[in-house]
Amino acid sequence: MRVYGVQKKVLVTGGCGFLGSHLVDKLIERGDYVIAVDNLYTGSRQNTLQHESNPNFEFLRHDIEVDLTLEVDEIYNLACPASPVHYQHDPIKTVKTCILGAINMLNLAKRLEAKIFQASTSEVYGDPAVHPQSESYFGNVNPIGIRSCYDEGKRVSETLFFDYHRKENIDIRVARIFNTYGPRMHPNDGRVVSNFIVQALQGKDLTIYGDGGQTRSFCYVDDLIDGFLKFMDLTPNGDGESVYPGPLNLGNPQEFTILELAHLVISMTGSSSKIISLPLPSDDPMQRRPDITLAQDCLDDWHPGIPLEDGLRKTIEYFDHLLVNI
Repeated sequence: MRVYGVQKKVLVTGGCGFLGSHLVDKLIERGDYVIAVDNLYTGSRQNTLQHESNPNFEFLRHDIEVDLTLEVDEIYNLACPASPVHYQHDPIKTVKTCILGAINMLNLAKRLEAKIFQASTSEVYGDPAVHPQSESYFGNVNPIGIRSCYDEGKRVSETLFFDYHRKENIDIRVARIFNTYGPRMHPNDGRVVSNFIVQALQGKDLTIYGDGGQTRSFCYVDDLIDGFLKFMDLTPNGDGESVYPGPLNLGNPQEFTILELAHLVISMTGSSSKIISLPLPSDDPMQRRPDITLAQDCLDDWHPGIPLEDGLRKTIEYFDHLLVNI
């Protein structure tokens, strides 16, 4: 429980999703009252069932494309399909969630004078020409490709957050999230970690795109949520300077090739799966690695502490149990 002040009432949009539900866990654990808002487009009530009888938890089925009236102290805006399979399924809805959702949540924050967090993404960097990616890099994004609904939707969301910050004096935090994995990932979300684990556990061939030489940096979900909370809890230090609003990279700077990940998953699952290659999708980034220097400076030397093998072991256990019970 919190040991200071009055209990906070916190709104988490996308609160039944992968990241949202883990954030809900941590907020309730520290004693906050949490309202999880989700339209269940990709989220699942199963992810928050452990809190259903908790008097400090409330679920509201709602789409943030529609205005919402609540009384809260803080807002975490995580509502948006985040995997290519899901955000490309209905690209127009993805854009509307990014833009209309951001406007509605910012207007709510304005009315309540509440602090608000935006879950942005490393996809704002596109297929980067700079490596690793720092917050000062403007990106290399195709504005009309099949991934643009998400990439450009999140870029516009950032624009809105900073315009409200400048014009309306809203207290914002904008985090750019790099590849994150862990329990409660959707088994059919098309992300590389969940794809490989599910394929390996089912004895299917692991599918890589291109030669598997493209790189990603994988952050375990607990490390990421710790970064969220540290960022949101920043307060002025008394010298008159305002808190840094972002953008702030959050992710693990340790880089792996997709082929390395595939071999590791096969080894850890004891699978007999083979690795096969498919054509590289349009606009798929060849490199992705965060420069987290700024996060370490701002967040009291925050850095991911869970090694890939440890995180994969927990994620494999989750999917093993999930697939047995499907």
